[in-house]
Amino acid sequence: MIEPMTPSLWRQRSDLPSRLFGEGFGADDYELYEEEGEFVLAIDLPGFDREEITVTWDDGLLNVGAEHVDDERNRTKTYHRRFRFPKEVEEDEIGAEYVNGVLEVHLPIDESLGLSGQEIPIEG
Repeated sequence: MIEPMTPSLWRQRSDLPSRLFGEGFGADDYELYEEEGEFVLAIDLPGFDREEITVTWDDGLLNVGAEHVDDERNRTKTYHRRFRFPKEVEEDEIGAEYVNGVLEVHLPIDESLGLSGQEIPIEG
């Protein structure tokens, strides 16, 4: 019998779009950093061919998906993750490359808009 997951375990395993860094389920399969006016996202995707990977931008979310079908072993390997960024991105300038099992996505920051969202004052 499969035991139901508690809410805290479910949240740990969910892929929260706004999570940029941290420990938890699948947290070490990517690296996200900001340098020279852009976000750089590097995702380890060994075992996939470039044609099996899809990268899309939709209303402030970067979606990365991959699917590899292994007919000999009758298995399908899939990957899906969403990323949200704390600053506006120049969506027409986003670029990606896949080399040696690593997908690297470059997302130029739109410096004219600054941070997205509302700043919350910190008391204390």
